[in-house]
Amino acid sequence: MHLLGHIRPSRHHTQLFTKSLEASSSATFSSFGASKGSGPMLNRKLGCQGFGASVAAMTSFPPQRYHYFLVLDFEATCDKPQIHPQEIIEFPILKLNGRTMEIESTFHTYVQPVVHPQLTPFCTELTGIIQDMVDGQPTLSQVLERVDEWMAKEGLLDPSVKSIFVTCGDWDLKLMLPGQCEYLGLQVADYFKQWINLKKAYSFAIGTWPKNGLLDMNKGMSLQHIGRPHSGIASAISTLCGCIAMR
Repeated sequence: MHLLGHIRPSRHHTQLFTKSLEASSSATFSSFGASKGSGPMLNRKLGCQGFGASVAAMTSFPPQRYHYFLVLDFEATCDKPQIHPQEIIEFPILKLNGRTMEIESTFHTYVQPVVHPQLTPFCTELTGIIQDMVDGQPTLSQVLERVDEWMAKEGLLDPSVKSIFVTCGDWDLKLMLPGQCEYLGLQVADYFKQWINLKKAYSFAIGTWPKNGLLDMNKGMSLQHIGRPHSGIASAISTLCGCIAMR
C-alpha cells in the first residue's frame, strides 16, 4: 500500500501552512510511540513507498520554529450511549524532523483500560481494536512513564531542543488525556500542555473549517486516507500527510 508517495504539495499551501503554524498559539502536534518492533517496520514502509522522494520533491522548506513535530492521535473506549470515563486504548506518536520532514522515531503501544477493562462491541467495530490487543498491555500510568523515557532517549527533553505535539483537533490533549489523568490521579507532563491543532492550521491555509476532520482535510488536499479510520496509528500517519502536504 502506498503510504506517502502520493503527496504533491503546492508552493501556495507550503507558504500558507507555515504562516498558519506561526499564527496558531494553541495548536497540537504528536509523536508516534513505538511498540516493540513497530518503529523500524513503520519507517521501512514509509521509506519503501516513496516518502523520501516526496520530501525531496519539495524544493523550498521555510524555516521552522520547532526542531521536531510530534504527531499524536489517541483511540479510546467508547459505546452508545457513551461510557464514562473514556480511557485511552491506543497511544501513538511520530517524531518528525522539522527541517527534513523525515520520521526519525516512533512510539506506539496499546493501553489496558482499568475502569472498563472489557471493550464494547461498538468500540471494536469502530476502532478495529479487539480485546486481545489491550489485555496484558501497560496501563496509562505505565505508558506515560514509557513516553517520558522515550522523550528523554530521543533528546526531546533537552531545553535547547524545541518540539511540539500536533493533533487533528483539541480532543486528544485538551480533553482526553487531562480528563483521564484527573480521574486516575495522574500528573500530566508539561510537554503535553501545548500543541498545534491541525484543523486550525488547515482552516487558516485553505479558508474552510474541516467539519469532518481528517476526511475533509484529505479531500480538500486530494489526499487518500491511509489505513482504517479510527485507528490511532493510521490516523497519525494521515495527520502527518496533511502536515507535509500543507507545509
